[in-house]
Amino acid sequence: MTLYEMAKPALFALPPETAHTAVHRLLRAVQDTPIADSLRNRYRVDDDHLRQSVFGLDFQTPVGVAAGFDKNAEIPRVLADLGFGHVEVGGVTAEKQPGNPKPRMFRLPEDNALINRMGFNNEGADRIGQRLDSEPQPDVPLGVNIGKSKSTPLEEAADDYLYTYERVADTGDYFAVNVSSPNTPGLRSLQNRESLEEILGTLQDAGASPLLVKLSPDLPDGAVEDALGVVDDLGLDGVIATNTTTSRPESLQNPNKAETGGLSGKPIESEATDQIRFIAERTDVPIIGVGGVSDAAGAYEKIRAGASLVQLYTGLVFEGPSIARDINEGLLDLLERDGFDSVDEAVGVDLG
Repeated sequence: MTLYEMAKPALFALPPETAHTAVHRLLRAVQDTPIADSLRNRYRVDDDHLRQSVFGLDFQTPVGVAAGFDKNAEIPRVLADLGFGHVEVGGVTAEKQPGNPKPRMFRLPEDNALINRMGFNNEGADRIGQRLDSEPQPDVPLGVNIGKSKSTPLEEAADDYLYTYERVADTGDYFAVNVSSPNTPGLRSLQNRESLEEILGTLQDAGASPLLVKLSPDLPDGAVEDALGVVDDLGLDGVIATNTTTSRPESLQNPNKAETGGLSGKPIESEATDQIRFIAERTDVPIIGVGGVSDAAGAYEKIRAGASLVQLYTGLVFEGPSIARDINEGLLDLLERDGFDSVDEAVGVDLG
């Protein structure tokens, strides 16, 4: 039994956000210490078969941490020590926000899922930008996820995103525009063509690059195609697919399925993979696949469906700190089984 397996019952006895805060503080305490060095030796997988260059950045492995786990950019270096090939911090908003009232995160253990309605709680762009500027950066690509402040009117969204970008511009390796969280009122309406063109064009004019957009799994096909039209017209660098969903599959067992918010984890795995495939068939830009990744088989399925990289959050909660190592080692076995010399060779091979 691993140390995490022994600790998990105690952690899961705590409210989810309390447990997350406790783990976060522990990781912050060991960051940049000899303990972090031992974590690096234990969890990092260094193999050329996993290396790739995506939107001009070098990734040691394809498995990264999704936005939401490190909202305030406090632990990116120790997350890299846990074997993740990139870390996406945020969502960061222009204004400091407390988020929605608690409780706002719920476990569905039988379903290997979470529901959250956090509401972009974060310290704000000024404080987070200052932290990024003053602290060392991880030795893996650092993405910054940018969201809209709750109090900002939708018609002023472009300026709100721009304010945040300008405060994190010097330290982010790539920038992800989040217009798809279900927990900020009206935010998903910004996924229409006109709003996307204004927001993304404003950021491009300010020099944001590489620039990606994160889409909702709940968009109808036509709306996804419209969004991809903007991606291609503006020459964006990539797409992140997908965010959490407001839908509730009939397979859900835990009573917390009745809670409002975004569902993540195993129940949305197939849906997220289907959307990756849908997007990959319609655009040539790199895709970061998110949604239900918890093992090598699931990550590999997303890669074969068209994702160059994958991210996870919920899987880390349920599987613990070895998850990146376990997935990366499993990917090496799967690549060897199928005769691929690299992850690049496997990207999109299942597309028609």
